[in-house]
Amino acid sequence: MFTQNARTVLERRYLAKDENGKVVETVEEMFRRVASTIAAADAAYGKGEDEIKRLEDEFYEMMTECEFMPNSPTLMNAGRPLGQLSACFVLPVGDSMSDIFDTLKYAALVHQSGGGTGFSFSRLRQEGSIVRSTGGVASGPVSFMKVFNAATEAVKQGGTRRGANMGMLRIDHPDILRFIDCKENNNEINNFNISVAITDKFMEAVEKGEKYELIAPNNGEVVGTLDAREVFEKIIDAAWRNGEPGVVFIDEMNRYNPTPALGEIESTNPCGEQPLLPYEACNLGSINLSLCVTEEDGIRSIDYDKLTEIVHKAVHFLDNVIDVNHYPLPIIDETTKRTRKIGLGIMGFADMLLKLGVPYNSVEAEQAAEEVMSLIQSEGRKASCELAAERGVFPAWKDSVFGKENLEIRNATVTTIAPTGTISIIADASGGCEPLFAYAFTKNVMDGDKLLVCNDMLVEKLKEYGVYSEELMQRIADEGTLAHIEEIPEEIRRVFVCAHDISPEWHIRIQAAFQKYTDNAVSKTINFPNSATREEVKEAYLLAYKLKCKGTTVYRDGSRDSQVLTTGSAKKEEPIPAPIPGVIVPRPRPNLTWGATEKMKIGCGSLFITVNRDEQGICEVFTSTGKGGGCPSQSEATARLVSIALRAGISQDEILAQLKGIRCPSTVRQPGLKCTSCPDAIARTIVKMSKMLGNAGGIVVEEEEETPSKKADDGKPVSNKPVVGPDDKLHCPDCGKLLRHEGGCTICDCGFSHCG
Repeated sequence: MFTQNARTVLERRYLAKDENGKVVETVEEMFRRVASTIAAADAAYGKGEDEIKRLEDEFYEMMTECEFMPNSPTLMNAGRPLGQLSACFVLPVGDSMSDIFDTLKYAALVHQSGGGTGFSFSRLRQEGSIVRSTGGVASGPVSFMKVFNAATEAVKQGGTRRGANMGMLRIDHPDILRFIDCKENNNEINNFNISVAITDKFMEAVEKGEKYELIAPNNGEVVGTLDAREVFEKIIDAAWRNGEPGVVFIDEMNRYNPTPALGEIESTNPCGEQPLLPYEACNLGSINLSLCVTEEDGIRSIDYDKLTEIVHKAVHFLDNVIDVNHYPLPIIDETTKRTRKIGLGIMGFADMLLKLGVPYNSVEAEQAAEEVMSLIQSEGRKASCELAAERGVFPAWKDSVFGKENLEIRNATVTTIAPTGTISIIADASGGCEPLFAYAFTKNVMDGDKLLVCNDMLVEKLKEYGVYSEELMQRIADEGTLAHIEEIPEEIRRVFVCAHDISPEWHIRIQAAFQKYTDNAVSKTINFPNSATREEVKEAYLLAYKLKCKGTTVYRDGSRDSQVLTTGSAKKEEPIPAPIPGVIVPRPRPNLTWGATEKMKIGCGSLFITVNRDEQGICEVFTSTGKGGGCPSQSEATARLVSIALRAGISQDEILAQLKGIRCPSTVRQPGLKCTSCPDAIARTIVKMSKMLGNAGGIVVEEEEETPSKKADDGKPVSNKPVVGPDDKLHCPDCGKLLRHEGGCTICDCGFSHCG
């Protein structure tokens, strides 16, 4: 029923665990828990026990057959004490210190409950403007984004989902240039995806080559102008450089705002597919299109009858989620139930195309996207109207676009297309509306062994044509594509295209086809090869606007795999002096190192120890202390001396012998700590990293503080961040595999994901 990979993901991140981190429910029990909890909502609408049990069985079968999956918080929390079932939240950021820090507190509660948050910082006055109430000077949106980023870093979500944010700023905000460059360094504001809210007025100025006005948000005054084309080029350059910022066409979003009387759309959830009003939440779910294919007389086609049936059950499921959900704040509960938005989307689109023999980059695929999404939207609204006849319309219906049309509907929005990073792994389906990233890849397993993982449909097709071999699959894995392997028949290469075989134009055309029949928005990454030019990125953004996408994100291969290097005035290299006889001179610090950071408990707080290596071995150590204090100068001095000694060729064992066992009174007074002092902690980390960096080639899991809630079922701490390997690329901290980018996030087939 479920693949081993799916079961591993479920056991590691979804199944209930006891206080010691031991899994205490089966996969089937998890789905029964969810189905029972969601079906129970029908009792409030007069349904009896028999009807509710029948509905529970329907929901259970729909999920265990992988026809439909709700968003991750629903799978994790339904029927459990936390009970928070929504993935998407938008919180307002007002222009006062109390408003800002109230929102910061609310965001922490949302993150703690497993949700992601979107913010518009457009209401905050620009940097340098005078605050009349205090006579002080405003620090601007970017400075407060850094505060929100730090708070997100501090909130750990029980090892299952890490806080993720969307930060948005209007194009006409006076601080827009600072915002565009605020993530020039990939290590800055790294718990945020960022997007510029672009207006029609700005795009018209770009087209005409005109200047546009900057508006002070606190009083609406025009405080300056900028050349629209120059600003647009700056956005393009930043996106080309590392994929951020994305763009959101905010006027297009508001044209489809179903409840304009309640206010304007300001922001979206972290991956950009769910526009929401302030304090709204939305729960999402996705239909597996790969299972909606039928075959008759050897000809495959889309099974619209089955798809229709799943849509109706899924809308019922998602509407019930609204009623049984435990929202993190009363105002979110009230606001969400006022509009009752749901987001039904898809996954497995690329798989469906393969079954139909249709290339992703084709007119046939574009038509299939429109046909499928048109049916999901029309049948979804029909199902919502049926619920309205039984349960009533959403409370804000009268002043909504549906009230004006006299269309009695239960949910203000019905459809959304999310990236489905982890739930598509559970369903063994391709993610969202994305193409497949690869058809074969090598996966690291235990003891340094490697496992070749291949797409079943490709293997079947190659065998059908009589050209399958393990050597051929290894070549596909090595090259990352079939496109240039002439031994493979052209018909197979034409259909089995992967993300980097597809031109940006086709990525956008497919996104636009889905957007045409999606109430909310579509999460989609426009993939570029590393060789792509800024002009090509610009053309993609212009096409997305022309085809009425609500937003778009680009990613140029390799552009975020390692730390961005800062450039400055070139300096002439100083000649290395000749060594003095009898004097040991440390070798220079290498330009490229890789390693990991460990958090160690010491007597006066936390000590963060970073150990890096290069091709010759461990070559440097850094330390920093947490808020608890400690002796930062002493530990830094120790780390510097250790680094010099390592690069001078002094025996590592001799260095460790001098550090191990040094005792500090503040540490030894506290029982249960793993180390006796800062030097002892440094020695212990070097020993650990020496083994791990040597055996794993630099792909190391950052060790978190060992609390039961942060442990996976295998007892290992769950890591939260990608790591940079010796190949200078981002790898999964859990399994070591190369990460891929979807919807503004980095994801892995093992279930790990990280936004920002």
